[in-house]
Amino acid sequence: MEQLFNEEKDFRIESDSIGTRKLPKDAYYGVQTLRAVENFKITGLKIHKEFVRSLAEIKKASAITNAEVGLLDKSIQNAIVEACDEIIDGRFYDEFITDPIQGGAGTSMNMNANEVIANRAIEILGGEKGNYSIVHPNDHVNMGQSTNDVIPTAGKITALNLLPKAIKQLMKLHEALVNKSQEFDQVIKMGRTQMQDAVPIRLGQEFAAYSAVIGRDIKRLENAMESLKVVNMGATAIGTGINADKQYENGIVPNLSKVTGISLKQANNLVDGTQNLDGFVEVSGSIKTCAVNLSKIANDLRLMSSGPRTGFGEINLPPKQNGSSIMPGKVNPVIPEVVNQIAFNIIGNDMTITMAAEAGQLELNAFEPVIFYNLFESIETLTNGVNTFINNCIIGITANKKRCKNLVENSVGIVTALCPYIGYKEAARIAKIAMKTEEPVREIILKLGLLDEEKIDEVLDAMAMTEPGIVTKCLVAN
Repeated sequence: MEQLFNEEKDFRIESDSIGTRKLPKDAYYGVQTLRAVENFKITGLKIHKEFVRSLAEIKKASAITNAEVGLLDKSIQNAIVEACDEIIDGRFYDEFITDPIQGGAGTSMNMNANEVIANRAIEILGGEKGNYSIVHPNDHVNMGQSTNDVIPTAGKITALNLLPKAIKQLMKLHEALVNKSQEFDQVIKMGRTQMQDAVPIRLGQEFAAYSAVIGRDIKRLENAMESLKVVNMGATAIGTGINADKQYENGIVPNLSKVTGISLKQANNLVDGTQNLDGFVEVSGSIKTCAVNLSKIANDLRLMSSGPRTGFGEINLPPKQNGSSIMPGKVNPVIPEVVNQIAFNIIGNDMTITMAAEAGQLELNAFEPVIFYNLFESIETLTNGVNTFINNCIIGITANKKRCKNLVENSVGIVTALCPYIGYKEAARIAKIAMKTEEPVREIILKLGLLDEEKIDEVLDAMAMTEPGIVTKCLVAN
């Protein structure tokens, strides 16, 4: 970074407990941010924009609270609030340059925010960047706070802002699946268990089941969000509130709720709230569960659309792009495939989050940065993946009704419906004959004289097989 500046006028000097460093004169970040950039060249990425916004909201609420209790000069409060509002509006994001994966439990992220806000507040008050006698990153911007309550709270606020977008997409997916279940309600196909023919089912029933599991995923995510609304602001370093005024401790969360527009609650036990990150594990687990369910649905769609001539060929997925650079006319199920891959990645992220939450020792978990990096990625890829799943796949699916009907009529699985009338053993014998001779089950029953045509038509009515109530009435009547 220094090689870009050739004259002394391009630099300013800052110092910390490690020593002094030259910084670009126009930079809003400070020496502690610069050291973090040098120490943590990990992903090549920057911290999430929503996380930056969350940090600014916390700093704004803290400045307001400290001024209310008489600890922060009103002019400094106003300058800090103005600087925070600018960051909340999207300015100065380029000044947040620390890597999202870093040591120090997120201290570098916190100090990046403190330094940018301090230097912008200094400008607002008419001073020059780096003149921390006007507004100090630690003494003023970080007053009554610690990395150990700021960073987990910022992570929770960020997740709370990202999750509604994912839930919105899942609600759209739920609606699209319900619509398909109604559209396909009269399409009879062969159900399968363990990849073998089972008994008939309506294609609409399969899609209704998909909508049901997505409905549960939505509820799980909504419930998990509630745990994120409990924050440890006021805890400072380890939950004892050292260096935070009692009035500040009582006022910070209500003020933060006003600033964020989220109904936050202060943890009943601030030591617990600082030590433990189980809320993030709960949310990640709900996202993982949703990813597993989405992947299962994607697998089913790939199977049902397989072929199309030599596979199941029961449904058609909308063709989205050429499937091969060598095989003309080949179209692959690229959207379900990408949903599968998103799920694999989310499952891996969940393992990282789980291990990071478990690995914290004593009064603090130092591994919040990697938790946030993976959690935010999981939420966003889930959101984007569901969006493309709906618009580029689900709404365009059509049924091959004739193919579905032929597979049912030529399957031996329908012999299951015969068991109440001729017994399991006899039904199994018919199944073996059908598989060996490839004759339709109906013809074999007639040849053996086990049932008359009228009864066969009644028993082998595929639609009736998909309605347990109707079948039961038939059995009772006979």
